Amino acid sequence: MSLSWLPNAISLMRIVLVAPILLLILNGGYVWALALFFVAGFSDGIDGYLAKRFDWHTRLGALLDPVADKLLVAGTFITLAYTQHIPVWLVAIVILRDVIIIGGATAYNFIVEPVQGEPTRISKLNTALQLLFLLFVISRAGFGWPDKITITVLGASILITVVISGIDYVWSWANRARKGE
Repeated sequence: MSLSWLPNAISLMRIVLVAPILLLILNGGYVWALALFFVAGFSDGIDGYLAKRFDWHTRLGALLDPVADKLLVAGTFITLAYTQHIPVWLVAIVILRDVIIIGGATAYNFIVEPVQGEPTRISKLNTALQLLFLLFVISRAGFGWPDKITITVLGASILITVVISGIDYVWSWANRARKGE
Protein backbone atom coordinates (compact mmCIF):
# COMPACT_ATOMS: atom_id res chain seq x y z
CA MET A 1 0.00 0.00 0.00
CA SER A 2 1.41 3.36 -1.04
CA LEU A 3 1.52 6.25 1.40
CA SER A 4 1.95 8.84 -1.35
CA TRP A 5 -1.20 10.61 -0.09
CA LEU A 6 0.43 11.37 3.28
CA PRO A 7 2.08 14.73 2.43
CA ASN A 8 -1.25 16.04 1.11
CA ALA A 9 -3.07 14.81 4.22
CA ILE A 10 -0.51 16.60 6.40
CA SER A 11 -1.04 19.83 4.43
CA LEU A 12 -4.82 19.47 4.85
CA MET A 13 -4.35 18.93 8.59
CA ARG A 14 -2.32 22.15 8.71
CA ILE A 15 -5.17 24.01 7.00
CA VAL A 16 -7.66 22.58 9.51
CA LEU A 17 -5.46 23.71 12.44
CA VAL A 18 -5.51 27.37 11.34
CA ALA A 19 -8.98 28.23 12.71
CA PRO A 20 -8.42 26.75 16.19
CA ILE A 21 -5.03 28.47 16.47
CA LEU A 22 -6.51 31.86 15.57
CA LEU A 23 -9.47 31.41 17.92
CA LEU A 24 -7.20 30.38 20.76
CA ILE A 25 -5.03 33.47 20.25
CA LEU A 26 -8.10 35.72 20.17
CA ASN A 27 -9.37 34.17 23.41
CA GLY A 28 -6.01 34.28 25.21
CA GLY A 29 -5.45 30.51 25.06
CA TYR A 30 -1.77 30.93 24.29
CA VAL A 31 -0.60 27.59 25.68
CA TRP A 32 -2.85 25.59 23.34
CA ALA A 33 -2.30 28.05 20.48
CA LEU A 34 1.44 27.61 20.90
CA ALA A 35 1.16 23.81 20.95
CA LEU A 36 -1.04 23.69 17.84
CA PHE A 37 1.10 26.27 16.04
CA PHE A 38 4.20 24.21 16.79
CA VAL A 39 2.50 21.09 15.40
CA ALA A 40 1.41 23.00 12.28
CA GLY A 41 4.87 24.50 11.75
CA PHE A 42 6.64 21.19 12.33
CA SER A 43 4.26 19.41 9.96
CA ASP A 44 5.31 21.82 7.21
CA GLY A 45 8.79 20.34 7.32
CA ILE A 46 7.53 16.78 7.55
CA ASP A 47 5.29 16.91 4.47
CA GLY A 48 8.07 18.50 2.42
CA TYR A 49 10.57 15.90 3.59
CA LEU A 50 8.23 13.02 2.77
CA ALA A 51 7.38 14.40 -0.67
CA LYS A 52 11.08 14.77 -1.55
CA ARG A 53 12.44 11.67 0.16
CA PHE A 54 9.91 9.27 -1.36
CA ASP A 55 9.14 11.24 -4.53
CA TRP A 56 5.53 11.70 -3.49
CA HIS A 57 5.11 14.95 -5.43
CA THR A 58 1.65 15.74 -6.78
CA ARG A 59 0.11 18.77 -8.46
CA LEU A 60 -2.38 18.93 -5.58
CA GLY A 61 0.46 18.89 -3.06
CA ALA A 62 2.26 21.67 -4.92
CA LEU A 63 -0.87 23.78 -4.39
CA LEU A 64 -1.94 22.62 -0.90
CA ASP A 65 1.42 23.15 0.80
CA PRO A 66 1.81 26.86 -0.02
CA VAL A 67 -1.90 27.49 0.63
CA ALA A 68 -1.54 25.90 4.07
CA ASP A 69 1.57 27.98 4.75
CA LYS A 70 -0.07 31.22 3.63
CA LEU A 71 -3.25 30.61 5.64
CA LEU A 72 -1.32 29.73 8.78
CA VAL A 73 1.22 32.55 8.53
CA ALA A 74 -1.08 35.32 7.26
CA GLY A 75 -3.89 34.38 9.64
CA THR A 76 -1.55 34.30 12.63
CA PHE A 77 0.15 37.57 11.65
CA ILE A 78 -3.23 39.31 11.27
CA THR A 79 -4.56 37.90 14.54
CA LEU A 80 -1.43 38.85 16.49
CA ALA A 81 -1.60 42.37 15.05
CA TYR A 82 -5.29 42.57 15.96
CA THR A 83 -4.43 41.56 19.54
CA GLN A 84 -1.62 44.16 19.48
CA HIS A 85 1.25 41.72 19.89
CA ILE A 86 3.01 42.76 16.67
CA PRO A 87 3.02 45.95 14.61
CA VAL A 88 0.51 46.32 11.78
CA TRP A 89 3.19 47.64 9.38
CA LEU A 90 5.11 44.33 9.60
CA VAL A 91 1.92 42.40 8.86
CA ALA A 92 1.21 44.67 5.89
CA ILE A 93 4.68 44.09 4.42
CA VAL A 94 4.50 40.30 4.87
CA ILE A 95 1.05 40.11 3.29
CA LEU A 96 1.94 42.52 0.48
CA ARG A 97 4.83 40.25 -0.52
CA ASP A 98 2.50 37.25 -0.57
CA VAL A 99 -0.08 39.12 -2.64
CA ILE A 100 2.63 40.10 -5.13
CA ILE A 101 3.89 36.51 -5.34
CA ILE A 102 0.40 35.02 -5.70
CA GLY A 103 -0.56 37.66 -8.27
CA GLY A 104 2.64 37.07 -10.21
CA ALA A 105 2.22 33.30 -10.10
CA THR A 106 -1.37 33.60 -11.29
CA ALA A 107 -0.42 35.92 -14.15
CA TYR A 108 2.53 33.72 -15.11
CA ASN A 109 0.31 30.64 -15.01
CA PHE A 110 -2.26 32.11 -17.40
CA ILE A 111 -0.01 34.20 -19.66
CA VAL A 112 3.21 32.18 -19.96
CA GLU A 113 2.83 28.58 -18.76
CA PRO A 114 1.71 26.56 -15.73
CA VAL A 115 3.65 27.52 -12.64
CA GLN A 116 6.05 25.00 -11.21
CA GLY A 117 5.91 26.01 -7.54
CA GLU A 118 9.44 25.68 -6.25
CA PRO A 119 10.33 28.15 -3.50
CA THR A 120 13.75 29.79 -3.55
CA ARG A 121 16.25 29.43 -0.72
CA ILE A 122 15.64 32.98 0.48
CA SER A 123 11.90 32.30 0.46
CA LYS A 124 12.39 29.13 2.51
CA LEU A 125 14.53 31.12 4.96
CA ASN A 126 11.84 33.80 5.11
CA THR A 127 9.14 31.22 5.86
CA ALA A 128 11.28 29.62 8.58
CA LEU A 129 11.95 33.02 10.16
CA GLN A 130 8.25 33.91 10.03
CA LEU A 131 7.25 30.64 11.70
CA LEU A 132 9.90 31.10 14.40
CA PHE A 133 8.85 34.74 14.90
CA LEU A 134 5.19 33.80 15.28
CA LEU A 135 6.07 30.93 17.62
CA PHE A 136 8.12 33.34 19.78
CA VAL A 137 5.42 36.04 19.78
CA ILE A 138 2.78 33.53 20.91
CA SER A 139 5.22 32.21 23.52
CA ARG A 140 5.89 35.74 24.78
CA ALA A 141 2.16 36.44 24.99
CA GLY A 142 1.61 33.28 27.02
CA PHE A 143 4.80 32.95 29.07
CA GLY A 144 6.66 36.27 28.84
CA TRP A 145 9.52 34.57 26.98
CA PRO A 146 11.62 35.33 24.92
CA ASP A 147 12.61 38.92 25.58
CA LYS A 148 11.54 41.80 23.33
CA ILE A 149 14.98 42.20 21.74
CA THR A 150 14.86 38.64 20.38
CA ILE A 151 11.49 39.31 18.81
CA THR A 152 12.68 42.66 17.44
CA VAL A 153 15.75 41.05 15.83
CA LEU A 154 13.60 38.32 14.29
CA GLY A 155 11.15 40.94 13.05
CA ALA A 156 14.01 42.86 11.41
CA SER A 157 15.28 39.63 9.83
CA ILE A 158 11.81 39.00 8.42
CA LEU A 159 11.66 42.51 6.99
CA ILE A 160 14.99 41.98 5.22
CA THR A 161 14.14 38.53 3.85
CA VAL A 162 10.63 39.63 2.80
CA VAL A 163 12.08 42.43 0.68
CA ILE A 164 14.90 40.32 -0.79
CA SER A 165 12.68 37.31 -1.57
CA GLY A 166 9.94 39.51 -3.02
CA ILE A 167 12.42 41.20 -5.36
CA ASP A 168 13.96 37.82 -6.18
CA TYR A 169 10.59 36.35 -7.21
CA VAL A 170 9.62 39.35 -9.33
CA TRP A 171 13.05 39.47 -10.98
CA SER A 172 13.32 35.75 -11.75
CA TRP A 173 9.74 35.39 -13.04
CA ALA A 174 10.09 38.50 -15.19
CA ASN A 175 13.28 37.06 -16.71
CA ARG A 176 11.66 33.67 -17.30
CA ALA A 177 8.62 35.30 -18.91
CA ARG A 178 10.83 37.48 -21.12
CA LYS A 179 12.79 34.44 -22.29
CA GLY A 180 9.57 32.49 -22.84
CA GLU A 181 10.52 29.72 -20.39
